Amino acid sequence: MGSSSKYQTTLSVGDKNYRYYSINKAGSPESIERLPLTAKLLLENLLRHNEDIFVQQEDIDALVEWDNSAASATEIAFVPSRVILQDFTGVPAVVDLAAMRDAMNQLGGDPTKINPLKPVDLVIDHSIMVDEYGSEDAFRNNTAIEVKRNKERYQFLKWGQKAFNNFKVVPPGKGIVHQVNLEYLARVTFAEESENETLLFPDTLVGTDSHTTMINGLGVMGWGVGGIEAEAAMLGQPVTMLIPEVVAMELTGQLAPGVTATDMVLAVTQQLREFGVVGKFVEFIGDGIKHLSVADRATIANMSPEYGATCGLFPIDEQTITYLRLTGRSEEQIDYITVYSKAQNMWGADSLNSAQYHDKLKLDLGTIVPAIAGPKRPQDRIALSDAANSFKKWVSDQSELKIAPEDTSEGRYESEGGQGQEEITKSIKCEYNGQTFKLDDGAVVIAAITSCTNTSNPSVLVAAGLLAKNANKLGLNVHPWVKTSFAPGSQVVTEYLNKAELSEELNQLGFNLVGYGCTTCIGNSGPLPDPISQAINTGDLTVSSVLSGNRNFEGRIHPEVKTNYLASPPLVVAYALAGNMNIDLTKEPIGTSNEGKPVYLRDIWPSNEDIQAIVNDVVDKEMFTEKYGAIYDGGEIWNELEAVDSDIYDWPDSTYVKRPPFFEDMASTADDIKSIKDARCLLKLGDSVTTDHISPAGAIGLDTPAAKYLQDEHVKKTDFNSYGSRRGNHEVMMRGTFANVRLKNQLAPGTEGGWTRLQPDANEMTVFDAAEIYKSRQIPTVVIAGREYGTGSSRDWAAKGPLMLGIKAVIAQSYERIHRSNLIGMGILPLQFLSGQSAETFKLDGTEVFNIDAIQPNQKRVVVNVRRANQQPFSFDADIRIDTPNEFEYFKHGGILQFVIRKLL
Repeated sequence: MGSSSKYQTTLSVGDKNYRYYSINKAGSPESIERLPLTAKLLLENLLRHNEDIFVQQEDIDALVEWDNSAASATEIAFVPSRVILQDFTGVPAVVDLAAMRDAMNQLGGDPTKINPLKPVDLVIDHSIMVDEYGSEDAFRNNTAIEVKRNKERYQFLKWGQKAFNNFKVVPPGKGIVHQVNLEYLARVTFAEESENETLLFPDTLVGTDSHTTMINGLGVMGWGVGGIEAEAAMLGQPVTMLIPEVVAMELTGQLAPGVTATDMVLAVTQQLREFGVVGKFVEFIGDGIKHLSVADRATIANMSPEYGATCGLFPIDEQTITYLRLTGRSEEQIDYITVYSKAQNMWGADSLNSAQYHDKLKLDLGTIVPAIAGPKRPQDRIALSDAANSFKKWVSDQSELKIAPEDTSEGRYESEGGQGQEEITKSIKCEYNGQTFKLDDGAVVIAAITSCTNTSNPSVLVAAGLLAKNANKLGLNVHPWVKTSFAPGSQVVTEYLNKAELSEELNQLGFNLVGYGCTTCIGNSGPLPDPISQAINTGDLTVSSVLSGNRNFEGRIHPEVKTNYLASPPLVVAYALAGNMNIDLTKEPIGTSNEGKPVYLRDIWPSNEDIQAIVNDVVDKEMFTEKYGAIYDGGEIWNELEAVDSDIYDWPDSTYVKRPPFFEDMASTADDIKSIKDARCLLKLGDSVTTDHISPAGAIGLDTPAAKYLQDEHVKKTDFNSYGSRRGNHEVMMRGTFANVRLKNQLAPGTEGGWTRLQPDANEMTVFDAAEIYKSRQIPTVVIAGREYGTGSSRDWAAKGPLMLGIKAVIAQSYERIHRSNLIGMGILPLQFLSGQSAETFKLDGTEVFNIDAIQPNQKRVVVNVRRANQQPFSFDADIRIDTPNEFEYFKHGGILQFVIRKLL
């Protein structure tokens, strides 16, 4: 970037002068006032890089001439200020960088050129599992187990911290990545020193977790990308994107008493998902946002992936400054953030009064009621008053009632009259922890206060603590079948709950601290006690989890738990006390008091005044400065881990970290794009297949290809760990791709999980085994899918895994943004049925043979030629979902990483 740029100017803050790129110099006052905050931030980014080869004057003009009447066809380059990683997605990113150094070395280049050019922070937060719970020692023991399990991964990350510039690692047990980002890492405005001057520019980022958007609550633009895109950004490549459509959601009014920030975000998620904002940017405006703290805003911003938006952005205003001051940012930083934001016309909701949006919708916060969401999608909001009936209806709708087995000592089916109809309840006799009880359909077997979404918010955590306190006073207890856990996103949470004397109240109900990490929300819920697990399987019971997380997709929380509900932390405690989803918490007793009287939820629900008084009293700046002052100090266990000191990794024998094969036999120049000949369908899938269905996550089942590989490597079952923890080993990950226990492959009807039928002989086998046979026969494969293919977290293994299985193309009705991009980043061709068409249109059943010609630059459609046994061949057109010239370059090179290596050569 050249200092002579016509867009540069200066401003003074106190006695210091700063330079910055003024968006006001790019157009008339009227044109700048028309811009949404998103467009202003993207415009500044272009101005700051206007002398770089990837920025054209037409790009700047297109933003200044903001057209809100239609989707833009203009592609722009966006250069994030920094990159953030968590360890599940971060380890494979660092593995790829290490392998890229090997490739550079083998091709005669300088391996140290493979180095982050932007600040990169990796927070280890996804590996802790709830092995122990309900005891004072749970946190210490879970952390010790975590570090022992993940020793090889953590040693590798310590090597990376030494080997790479601009790369820092936050050790385990410090907090969840998004909350650490919000409370400590975020700059809001960068102040970059260079050549005796300081340049100010907006803090922007991409992250390898879709909930990176949580930082939008602080007025910082950032979103989740695949690990592949993040690696490219780390290596100086811009993120290419079409100028986005921007939707405004105007918030009015205030939340009613008893309504939490969680209830609010579930309402926002439902409304925006129904409206349709996939791939768009959402900005929150209106007088309502002035009443929302940054913690409340972050709760909404966090769930952008759940409502489908790329971002859920709030402006910087007085609430932002209050939060920055509370969390220990310096007064100098706060001063230049304030002055810079105002100079750029990016301060407060009022700066957006003249903004022109593609669409606008409203939500009156006063209309929101307490709610949960489930049983398997975050947008499926249910008013708390309807929750019990909704659960009963869902169970009823799933399948016809099975014929009841004869009553045995293990189980029985009870017929009970209720509400004018006969209800069937399955009960299984169970003994655990010295207690005998019956486990019923609807039993809440997991109740977890967890995740970044809600544990960033003191109001809902204090509410949970007060509800626990009120329950304890009345002598209520959590049922023995409920696995309770408390995993906040920040160490500060423990500090203020201790100060409020509420930690002990939660502990009394079994909500002891189990770790500072994602735990249950990412599927690290740990095993259920054996008697509970056996009862569930014996009776084929439909049991539930209730968690304060952001994701509840099928098979994600625990493989034995069929229904999963998102709820506020106080409602998590309430459901642990109730013990069953069939109980209507708004009308029926939640338990019985010491005096034998029924206790209702309303009897123990704390008032807003009590909650706020405690929050005001216990949350202070010193807690943040103390905890974050030691954020990189990993403690004795972490510090004792040895790490190799070398530029090139030596790849020791490990089942956690292995050199990936992506760059084997790589030439210094790209080959021509090849056609796909005589391909077979590996999977035929329906709508809403998520990256949780595709990418390996959660526990490694004993009878799976991944388990067989680990056993062949002499790994004991107790040391399998999770798929997420083994993302640095492609051998495990490719075996777990498409192996989710809830995946339904229409090629293998009647099955759930990673099953398919090998064509043409139709033998049923695992997806991995079939893929290996196809590869041995040199037969490429494709995936056929329905709508919203790849919805969910930004998981690079949802693209890497299919590549390693030999999949060359996906043909779907529509894609989620991140996954489509990741497929291209790994050299897989994303094709889309034309509007109104689908696999059913052409009666595709997965037994066909497919041929697809090699594509060319700027080509928008391709012909898919199809052959069926004993039938006439036919063909259909499909849209090529390679949306930008940059994406085509990545695809041509076989992937984005190959493109970067060849460019650096």
